[in-house]
Amino acid sequence: MHTRIVAVLVISVTFSSAAFSLTQAKPPPGYTLVFDEEFNGPLSVSNWGERPARWMAHTPYAGDFGDAYFTGYNEPNTPSPFKVENGMLTITAYRDPNANKHWRSGLLASVDTHGNGFSQALGYFEARMKLPAGPGVWPAFWLAGLGNFKVPKTKAAEVDILEEYGVDSRIAHQTVHVWNTDGGQSSATGNSSTCQGMTTDFHTYAALIKTDYIHFYFDGVEQWKTPTPAEAKEPLYAMVDLALGGGWPIDRTPNPSHLYVNYIRVYAPPVASSFSGSSGSAHDGKP
Repeated sequence: MHTRIVAVLVISVTFSSAAFSLTQAKPPPGYTLVFDEEFNGPLSVSNWGERPARWMAHTPYAGDFGDAYFTGYNEPNTPSPFKVENGMLTITAYRDPNANKHWRSGLLASVDTHGNGFSQALGYFEARMKLPAGPGVWPAFWLAGLGNFKVPKTKAAEVDILEEYGVDSRIAHQTVHVWNTDGGQSSATGNSSTCQGMTTDFHTYAALIKTDYIHFYFDGVEQWKTPTPAEAKEPLYAMVDLALGGGWPIDRTPNPSHLYVNYIRVYAPPVASSFSGSSGSAHDGKP
C-alpha cells in the first residue's frame, strides 16, 4: 500500500531550519501517556503477528519496501536485526552471507496483520533516536492509518514524522500522504528541514496531530505544520525502521549500519477534544 519511494513522488516541498523557529513542542496540557516503549526489557515482537506482542517485525499491510529484507527477530540462519540493551533498541542493517550478501534490516509496527495492537486518533507522537551515517541509509519514524484493514477498505493517511536519506544527513524530511484503497496515492505534501547532528547524537522527532493542523518538531522546535486531512484524524499506528535505498544507491552503504532508538511515546488528547465519531484506539498490545 505504501511504497514510500520519494524519487517518484510529486509533492509540495518547503524548506526550513531549526534556527528560525521558536515554537516549543511538548504534549499539551491534559494529554495522557498511552504508549510508552522505553526498551527496558526483552523486546516484545512477533514476525508476522503469529503471537500476541507489542510489535510486529514487518509492515502489517504486507508492503515491505527498500533494498534490504526486513527480517524477523528469530528467523533461522541469520542474525536478528534487533537488539535491546541498557534501555536502547538497536536496529542493524547488514549484508547476509547466507543470502548472497543481500542486505537485511529491521522494522517494527505497533499493529499486526489484522490491525490489532496500538493505534491512536490524534495526539502527540515522539521518538528519541540517533540515526546512522553513510550513503544509502533511510531511517524513518512514521504513522499509518487502519483503512487497509476495514471492510470495505477506506483511504488511509501516512504521517512521516522523520525520514532521513544518507545522501545528506543534515536534512530531516516530513511528509503527509493520503493513500487510495487501490494503493495509489491520493495526495502528498512535505517539508525538508535542516537539522544538524542527527547522526552524531540523540535527538527527538515528534508530531502533534490536532483536528486543524499537524505540527512537526525536532528537539522540541517546530519545523513545519500542515492542515490535517480527514484520514489523519483517524487512529494511526506507529512504525520505526532502518530501510536502505529510497531511490539512492547502496553500493557505499556502511556494513553494518545502526539506528539507535531510546524510546517511543504517544500521548492521547482529552476525550473532549478527540476526533468526532471516533474515540481512538489506544490498545497497547503489550502482553
